[in-house]
Amino acid sequence: MNTDLNRVIQKLCGAAICAALLTSTAIARDKPNPLGSARQLKTDVAGLDAPAQILVDVWGIPHIYAGNEHDLFFLQGFNAARDRLWQIDLWRKRGLGLLAKDFGPAYAEQDKALRLFLYRGDMNAEWAAYGPKAKTYADAFVAGVNAYVADVRAGKRPLPIEFRIAGTMPDPWTADDVVRIRSHGLTRNVASEVKRSLVACAAGLDADRFRVKLEPAWTTKVPDGLDPCSVPKAVLAAYDLATRPVAFAAPKDKQAALAHDPDKYLTEADQQRDTIGSNNWVIAASRTATGRPILANDPHREHSVPSLRYIVGLNAPGLSVIGAGEPALPGISIGHNGTIAFGLTIFNVDQEDLYVYELNPQNPNQYRYGNGWEDMRILHEKEQVKGEADRDVELKFTRHGPVIFVDDANKRAFAVRSIWFEPGTSAYFGSSDYMTAKDWNGFLTAMRRWGAPSENQVYADTRGNIGWVAAGKTPRRANFDGLMPVPGDGRYEWQGFLSLDELPKAYQPKQGFLATANQMNLPADYPIAERKVGFEWSDSARWQRITEVLSANSKVTLADAMDLQNDDTAMLGRRLVKLLQPLTSDDPNVKKGLELLKPWDARDAADSAAAAVFEVWIANHLGPVLLKTTAPKAADLIAPEASSISALVAYLESPDASFGADPAAARDQILRDSVGAAVADVTGKLGPDASTWRWGRLHVAKFDHALMPLADKATAAQLSVGPLAYGGAANVPRAATYRRADYQLFAGASFRMVLDVGNWDASRTINTPGQSGDPFSAHYRDLAPLWATGQYVPLLYSRPAVEAATAEAIILTPR
Repeated sequence: MNTDLNRVIQKLCGAAICAALLTSTAIARDKPNPLGSARQLKTDVAGLDAPAQILVDVWGIPHIYAGNEHDLFFLQGFNAARDRLWQIDLWRKRGLGLLAKDFGPAYAEQDKALRLFLYRGDMNAEWAAYGPKAKTYADAFVAGVNAYVADVRAGKRPLPIEFRIAGTMPDPWTADDVVRIRSHGLTRNVASEVKRSLVACAAGLDADRFRVKLEPAWTTKVPDGLDPCSVPKAVLAAYDLATRPVAFAAPKDKQAALAHDPDKYLTEADQQRDTIGSNNWVIAASRTATGRPILANDPHREHSVPSLRYIVGLNAPGLSVIGAGEPALPGISIGHNGTIAFGLTIFNVDQEDLYVYELNPQNPNQYRYGNGWEDMRILHEKEQVKGEADRDVELKFTRHGPVIFVDDANKRAFAVRSIWFEPGTSAYFGSSDYMTAKDWNGFLTAMRRWGAPSENQVYADTRGNIGWVAAGKTPRRANFDGLMPVPGDGRYEWQGFLSLDELPKAYQPKQGFLATANQMNLPADYPIAERKVGFEWSDSARWQRITEVLSANSKVTLADAMDLQNDDTAMLGRRLVKLLQPLTSDDPNVKKGLELLKPWDARDAADSAAAAVFEVWIANHLGPVLLKTTAPKAADLIAPEASSISALVAYLESPDASFGADPAAARDQILRDSVGAAVADVTGKLGPDASTWRWGRLHVAKFDHALMPLADKATAAQLSVGPLAYGGAANVPRAATYRRADYQLFAGASFRMVLDVGNWDASRTINTPGQSGDPFSAHYRDLAPLWATGQYVPLLYSRPAVEAATAEAIILTPR
């Protein structure tokens, strides 16, 4: 057995899985009935055209085999409802603004906000934007969901426990529901526009350099006609309600749970630059030990139970794909089809803007545009509210988008323009187009139609080709940069959108690999002044570490790729530790901190004491101490943002007169003071004995179901997964963002995938905490311990390998 396979096996979860991996194809070949040991379940389904099978492997991954495309996507919907009905039903109700019907009047404002962000354009143009089979796939998928929902509502299949806890029932779908919902997608940077206005008002626009570094190098200015102090801190209350998950709380806590906290929201939204993203890379055959390309991807989003993503295999004549997608959407967005492989990370296109309007003093439904007043478009919709009479919901829109805030006292209104309102921008739905491509040109054809989110799409094929393309609907801003709110009077308009050919891409690169990690990756000669793609990117630390490792290895193995996804080296840590090397102190806390950090290997390992000090230092102490010196008027606005550490480190490396007459000496004192404060903080949390300090004692992963506040104590415990000690942090490859208040993990790589392109059964994956949404299923939590310790399970593709690893065979026949 080769060394790479040995290392891969060591990453799996025990003898049973290892045995299945090593002997799966042999067993399938030798046994007359390879499914004989699997649990058999037979069921009939209304709407199915022909008999089919769903083979669920021992890791909870379903592999669907159907006789035609209609049945395949029908069964994908049916299976999503079988395994994740509460999750996808809530996704639909939230997206369409139907929460108050089920959960009462406390959710009426969130419903109104959600309805503001629905797609309301031409549905023919919408469906056409995704490619030739998008509507067909969606129709079949929804029919499958509805078949399961109808059986549940008729009592023919069990009602999942979540509905019993909430006192609700699942509802049927339409195909339009799948694409009209936009608010689960990721655009940017309206929250940063508001924050920049607040900083500019409080301390001048120059102070914003401590909050976020603009890339490529760029100097912004306050747009003509905008008073930064006119932007209220709470202006994004409706936007917050429209983009947040649904929160449940006991009656006494419900008001607080659903309230908008502008400070908390703006801080968390700004942190998404380094929280919500991904790593991916693709390696040419010439640089791998297998002689085949390797494609790796680990998307970073907020953790949840059930997981945001769902792994599924889809097989019918002429179509065979496997990978992960969002459970409420047909197809997959990350995976392979047997010929090509694909993975994605966020490419930080600025896809939205906040517009500020002067209102007509005589008519609050008119706003200044050009030389006159323009009428808002006003819609009235009926909203059902549990326990009350129906309500009339009034929704207002300008030519740019929904009105999200009205400042009556100052006669101003604010609206968001977003690519969400353009055809073809339902998040991730465009993957239904590219998942069946057979070569680079076919992949690019699909990418020309890709709308949202804007992505770094990496590609590999069985011929040995690799590539990368940045894709997404990109506004063309001729006379403004999108970094601050702008007057909505007609001076600041989008001039259409950039074409795919105006965005960067690469194919068969000389270096033999391509990697993205949400960093600024526009080419050095990119005409940014002409094509203002965006200026706010994740810190490049993750990408720097990934490229450092890949550049040093000319024969990358699958195990190497998995190790790199779990690498916890902090490049920002290296830079800060370098600044600490010449420092000394007689203060006991500072001395202890320096003793731990100076020799530290800059790894955010779960068992590291230095990592605990470092993360507590940069999360809660370095920024506040520094900003009190350099930008005291903006300190309260900027210091709470852990994401600002990137800008602060760059400043500490090159201090200027903002530090006073002796910048280096002032910088060194700030480092000492903040390190000492961090050590005191860690001492209070972990005790005085530094030999017992561990980052994993603070940094834990715990997956709490949203319904836990409504469940009884025993059921709430069943709904929760963890806690699990965990290494990593936001700016290391093993992305694991934590809450600053208690260091509990809340976002990062819940799904990982490493593909051996062409030898597909050797590919590996993990999805935490598990595949199933049923709290009483073994697959609800079985993958979490593996994920927490950097382990993977096989992502099986061939029918013999799948059959050998099948734990449950669901035999479906038409009703």
